[in-house]
Parts: sequence; structure tokens; C-alpha cells
Amino acid sequence: MPTMQFPYPRKTSHPPPYQNPRASTFQRRRALRNIAPYGLGIFAIILVFLYFLRSSSPAAPRPPPGTPPVVIVTTLDAKQSEHYKANIIENRKDYASRHGYATFFPNTTDYDLMSGVPSSWSTVPSMRHAMTLYPHTPWIFYLTSTALIMNPSQPLDAKILEPRKLESLMIVDRPVVPPDSVIKTFSHLKGERVDFMLTQDKEGLAGGSMLLRNGEWAKFFLDAWYDPLHRSYNFQKAEGHALEHIVQWHGTVLSKLALVPQRVLNGYTKEVAGSEEEGRYQEGDFIANFHGCARDPKRDCEMEMKPLMVRWKELRDGEGRR
Repeated sequence: MPTMQFPYPRKTSHPPPYQNPRASTFQRRRALRNIAPYGLGIFAIILVFLYFLRSSSPAAPRPPPGTPPVVIVTTLDAKQSEHYKANIIENRKDYASRHGYATFFPNTTDYDLMSGVPSSWSTVPSMRHAMTLYPHTPWIFYLTSTALIMNPSQPLDAKILEPRKLESLMIVDRPVVPPDSVIKTFSHLKGERVDFMLTQDKEGLAGGSMLLRNGEWAKFFLDAWYDPLHRSYNFQKAEGHALEHIVQWHGTVLSKLALVPQRVLNGYTKEVAGSEEEGRYQEGDFIANFHGCARDPKRDCEMEMKPLMVRWKELRDGEGRR
């Protein structure tokens, strides 16, 4: 007898046993409880492995004992009198001795600046030279030989280098070259991310007093600044205009730059081109810079500096530090 066909599936006469959904969930949970200890054990082994791997990796080298936190760099010119240079060296060494800093006084003639290049370009290789001599020192403080440290009481950490202090001083969202450069300082830069600090006058960046964090970025920055193309370009203000150029055209430089108020680091002593009243040196300020005296044939740096040099010595001797 032929088998009857049905137009739809027919239920089997032996259906699978009924499974309670709640029982199935219970079984899965019990299985998870059984394997959970093994999973936690594997996870713990991985953590222990990572811990020992990190512990065995080479730690960042610590500076050797006695490493100065800052080296003060000032280039000296052969055209300056021996008396003038001795006063500058004495001024820097007094400040350095108070705070455990080192000093470095190269001559402008120590470096191959290319034919026809102004001696002011020696600023750049002098800092690179200092980094070689003091590879573990965290900060390079360049100060032009036309400036005096007038208030040596505060270390640079308290004055500017501590990240929170720096953030309270930073001038943000300011045209790099005033008044209308479209390139502006970063508005959300953290103090610990800054590697280069200086001031600004009304004409542009004021490079007579600068702080540079020692390290690989500083090497890149100084090498880029000292590029033969920049030295041979005949910028009107030599290394000053070259600096403004790379800051505005290289985001990797701008992203490490902090501008601070001029009197914090580089107050000018008189009204000269580029100076403003708010950047003019006042008694008690850190730096007095006789800006432009070395470039103007009508001015005499030594004669201009004499009254403040006498005043600085009076203040120093009054502390019994002669």
C-alpha cells in the first residue's frame, strides 16, 4: 500500500524530550562557574608576566649625582673689553652659585658661522655645545651678553619652569609675530609639554633670553634653526628672523613653544625699536637687557650697563656675598 503524502511536515511519533528553559539557563551558569577559576588564573598569570616584563625593561637613566639642573649660556664677543666680559661672567656665576647651576661662556669665534654671517648666529651652536657638555642637565638658559641678572633670589623652577607656574604665565592665542601674524601660540598647551620658552616685544620674538629643555627635540630644533639655508638667506635680523620663520612654518616647533610676559624673562632697559612700556625693566625684575646696544654703532653697551652693574654689585654686597 503506497505511503500517504502530506502537504506539510508531519510530526514525528518520537518527539524530543521537553527541555525547561530555566533548567537550560541553570546549566549554562553552572558551566561558567566551573571554568571561571581557570579564566581568572590565566588572567593573573598574564598580569604577573607583564609586571616582570616591565620590571626587567631598562629604566630611564637617572642623572649622575651632582648634575646641575640648569646651565647658563652666554656667548662673549672678542670686540667686548676684558673688563666688560669679566663683569658679565661674575654676574652669571653669582646667580648660578646660589642655585646650583652651571655656567658656560663660549666665544662667538668658536663656531664656523659661514662667511659674512653675523656673529649673533653663535647663539644657536653655543646652546648645542652646552648640551654636549652637559648631556644630563635638564635645562639650557641662554642669556645674551647685553643683559644682566638683577634679581638672583629666585631659582628658575620657582620663577617659570614649574609646569603650573608656567601655565599661569603663558600668553596663549597670541600672534607669534605681532601685530597680525595668522600663526598664534597654542591655547591649550600644558606646562609639562613645553620645551622652549621666551618672550616677545612689539616687533617679534625676543631671543635675548631663552629657556630650552635638553633632549632629542632640542637637538632637532637647534639643527633646524642653524640650517645653512637659514644662515645664508640674509634675514634682516639674522637668527632672530630665522627663528620666527621656523616657529611659524613648523608645527613641531610651535607646539613646544611658550611665550611669557617680557618682564618675567627679558625686560628692556630703555625705549628702543621693538620695546613697549609693559616690557620695560623695573627695579626688582629678574633681567635687565640693554637690547640693541651691540648692533647700534651710536650706543655703547659697557657705558649703558655701568649704572645697573654698580647697582647689582651694591645689592649683592649688601647680602654679604662679595
